[in-house]
Amino acid sequence: MTIRFTRRSVLLLGLTALSSSLVRAQEPSTQNLYLPFVARSLPLGALLGPPTGTVEVAIAWLSPRSTAYTPYDVSVIVNGYAEIGAAAELDWFLAIAQCAHETGNLTSWWCQRPRRNPAGIGVTGAMVEAPPDQSPGPDWAWDERIQRWRAGLSFASWLDESIPAHLGRLLAYALPVGAGTPYQQQLITYALFRRPLPDHLRGVALTITDLNGRWAYPGTEYGQRILDLAERMRNAG
Repeated sequence: MTIRFTRRSVLLLGLTALSSSLVRAQEPSTQNLYLPFVARSLPLGALLGPPTGTVEVAIAWLSPRSTAYTPYDVSVIVNGYAEIGAAAELDWFLAIAQCAHETGNLTSWWCQRPRRNPAGIGVTGAMVEAPPDQSPGPDWAWDERIQRWRAGLSFASWLDESIPAHLGRLLAYALPVGAGTPYQQQLITYALFRRPLPDHLRGVALTITDLNGRWAYPGTEYGQRILDLAERMRNAG
């Protein structure tokens, strides 16, 4: 089975869902209802919700620090996170901070082309000595520097694969099995097709700190470090 996501298909489903919501919201009501306004406060580091930073701030932070990507490349990546993340109702700025944490601000070997791994997805540290034309499996990458195969996922495109896989995996941690909008479920399906997630880990992470010891091991302060980085990104902007 092959599942192919393109930026157009990913965004189209989200925009279609958004359009139908707007149409329903504009339909005339048969009666007037007056309900008190209730402000919903989100916990610190909530994965689901509006972005906690801006595109401009993320680009300003990453562009001068990335050694693997040009400022134009960084702009494309950040805007991809913003567009897909907004449609997925996920704090994409927090996901960018996680990406920056995992990749050393887009400098790591794993995030570079042709791997484009945004957040250590499938990277276990395992290595195998074998000829470069004899991969141990589909989710291994050849490291020319050390002449070894390294375990981890590679992605053909940031917009079509890397970002949907990253955001979809975050959604899988945040939402129980079967929950979510059609667009969120589409991202989850793709992300878990690329790397499965056990059912007992579905819906366990409402916040980034709930990923401690789950996304990265031992990761006892994993989420706190991402929150700290996100704050420094905002302050620098």
